[in-house]
This record gives sequence, structure tokens and C-alpha cells, in this order.
Amino acid sequence: GLNRITRKNRYPIPLIGNLIDQLRGATIYTKIDLRNGYYNVRIAQGQEWLTAFRTRYGSFEYLVMPFGLTNTPATFQYFMNDIFTTWSTSLWSST
Repeated sequence: GLNRITRKNRYPIPLIGNLIDQLRGATIYTKIDLRNGYYNVRIAQGQEWLTAFRTRYGSFEYLVMPFGLTNTPATFQYFMNDIFTTWSTSLWSST
């Protein structure tokens, strides 16, 4: 299917050990819902048809990024890095 013909995005995913090292000495923590975070990344307009699938109830297309596509982890990591880089420069640099 789609994963077989998709050009792979080799965006680097950080090692958990490195992320934990960055938390050393922090006094305030938060958490985010990563599972539902995927569902906040919109499929590019006009490309939804590429995610089409059929069931006995009809044909459907994803409007948001589903689990299982080959580039989903890399795409999500890119957005997380973009968001947290913005936050880190405004929050952590003030301490």
C-alpha cells in the first residue's frame, strides 16, 4: 500500500536518555497527551484521498494523521521539536 511507495522521512527521533538528562535539575514538570496529539496534525489539504480505505460501512479518508503511516512518527517529532523549541527559548532561558 501507501507505506511501500512513500519516500521515507528520516527526521531524527531523540533518545529517551537524552530527554531525561535534559530534565535534570528541573523543578516544574508537565505532561502532554501524545496519543491524541497525533490527531491534531492535519493531513495536507488535497492529500486525504491517499489515506482512503473501505469497510462494509462505506469508504472513508483520514482528515488527521493516523497511526501506522510510515512517516507519522517523523512528522509528529518535527512538530514537537518546533513547539518545544519555541517554548524552551522563551521559558527556560528566563531562569
